[in-house]
Amino acid sequence: MKGVVESRRKAPASAEAGQYEDPSFSAAVIAWQKQHGRHKLPWQNTRDAYRVWLSEIMLQQTQVAAVIPYYQRFLERCPDVFALAAAPSEDVMALWSGLGYYTRARNLHKCAQRVVEQYGGRFPDDPDLLADLPGIGRSTAAAIAAFSYGRRAAILDGNVKRVFARVFGIDGYPGAKPIEDKLWLRAVALLPDQDIESYTQGLMDLGATLCVRGKPACERCPLAGRCVALAQDRVAELPVSKPKKAVPERETVMLVITHGEDVLLEQRPDSGIWGGLLSLPEIAVGGAAQFDTAVRTLVAPYGELQGCRKLQPFSHVFTHFKLHVAPFQVAMQSRSQRIAEGGLVWYPVARLGEAPLPAPVKKLLLGALRSDDLLATV
Repeated sequence: MKGVVESRRKAPASAEAGQYEDPSFSAAVIAWQKQHGRHKLPWQNTRDAYRVWLSEIMLQQTQVAAVIPYYQRFLERCPDVFALAAAPSEDVMALWSGLGYYTRARNLHKCAQRVVEQYGGRFPDDPDLLADLPGIGRSTAAAIAAFSYGRRAAILDGNVKRVFARVFGIDGYPGAKPIEDKLWLRAVALLPDQDIESYTQGLMDLGATLCVRGKPACERCPLAGRCVALAQDRVAELPVSKPKKAVPERETVMLVITHGEDVLLEQRPDSGIWGGLLSLPEIAVGGAAQFDTAVRTLVAPYGELQGCRKLQPFSHVFTHFKLHVAPFQVAMQSRSQRIAEGGLVWYPVARLGEAPLPAPVKKLLLGALRSDDLLATV
């Protein structure tokens, strides 16, 4: 029975996939990875599915150098999936703060809880079951299964798409479904029968260290001899870029409301940008009279307004739009003792460094509140 299962797993999904089979491709990747690939990253040299999963989620759309300190801090606070599942959501968001794409953090927490509740704390070894967990897609599931359990499964992240597009001369935007479907066929057909961990890591390493977007090191690439893009002088053209669309722009006013050694922060809803994080109260952009009225209306339940001053405006680019922020510092002459409502809370300035804040908001606050004069009335 085992032989039957193995033969089915190795068989190409279709006649089209069969044309992509090429054992020499995986052999070249494996040999290169063993000699020249990365072997000392913090999450390597382990079969601990929790650590593998944590690194793979963090590495989605984020560079290795940025991930390493976050990965280490997470392990210090949450050394296993049970600790992460039991951690308060605000702690998880605080640990993630600054890493971006905060949906990953919320899904990370939900996934840990699912693994504990549904699988007793052991990540399943089946890529299909892994892909059914929050925040884990097909490619990430394959990476976890390969590195943790040696399962023969195909990855297809952005780095791998770039390698395939150049080596095989694939035209068309790799994110378009017809192109992506064919890339998946190729990814499955090229899987080796042995050394799946080295092959999987090798594809990642090639895309991250040699076959990079800007200046690829084609002279050191083990696939240079078969690379269509290099032979046709099309390395700069492939992969084809995503068709550009006009980036929507939005404006908002953020208020740095201070009293003594505290600043007023607002809990954002779970959905939307910066979901689940603390941020600054916002008001709609308007004229001077509207601004004054809006500020007074917002702060009225929390004390008596002293005055405000304009801070340095800034912009932040999200995946789908650009946000222009006009920040103001608002000083309170006195503060009500009532408990904040509507997600608003007075937060000690001294603890802002550890607060679950979006990176640009934390930067604004730490800069604006660094000097004593800005903590005083204005």
